[in-house]
Amino acid sequence: MVWTQAVESRPFAAGRLVCFPHAGGSPYFFRSWGKALTDVEVLSVCYPGRAERIGEPPATDLKLLARRIAEELRPLPDGRPTAFFGHSMGAFVAHEVALLWQADGAGVSHFFASAARGPQTAHGTPEKAAAMDEAAVLRIMAQLGGTDAELLDNPAFLELVMPYVHADFQMVAGYAGQPGALLDCPVTALLGDTDPRVTAEQAASWRESAGSSFTMRTLAGGHFYLADEPPFEIIEEALRAG
Repeated sequence: MVWTQAVESRPFAAGRLVCFPHAGGSPYFFRSWGKALTDVEVLSVCYPGRAERIGEPPATDLKLLARRIAEELRPLPDGRPTAFFGHSMGAFVAHEVALLWQADGAGVSHFFASAARGPQTAHGTPEKAAAMDEAAVLRIMAQLGGTDAELLDNPAFLELVMPYVHADFQMVAGYAGQPGALLDCPVTALLGDTDPRVTAEQAASWRESAGSSFTMRTLAGGHFYLADEPPFEIIEEALRAG
């Protein structure tokens, strides 16, 4: 069971960036990042149920998912700084993994939360998860963009992706954050200025999770602002600053 893929192998890079995809996302979302970010080795997390892991059942518990990812990633701190970049649901997963690392004596060098509200605002319950049916998932996907509208009406496409997309959305709906849990590294929150699901106030609430410095950056675009204009300069600037 392989949880991460090297977007472009770079074993002698000064540091690493581990990318955590959104709900319904796969490691392919970050396929261009390895060539663009030349000073780090980019790794992308592959959740079960998609891409090379399509035959596995999707995860249903976000904190359990994070524990399993943390176990695989734990050998990474080998002297090279490792930063996390989580987009949407991926920010929650990355936050849980980072907290597990801290508890185990391994630090994250920088934390990027993209298109996500702060984890202390997540008050998920099993009831909310159960209410997230496939119709609700399709409505949210249409609102967020990032998926061709024609594909959302394609039965063959939905038959392929809906099992893991639905599971991801239910997992987020059932997720409750850890109030008062602080990251011991700089935190950068990024948000598209027309994001229909995350407000500036919600994105800025990541400040409450930052035990070190906090930066908020607003970029042009919606929930998937980074699909057309990845924030490479912001990432490189933050990593250079340490």
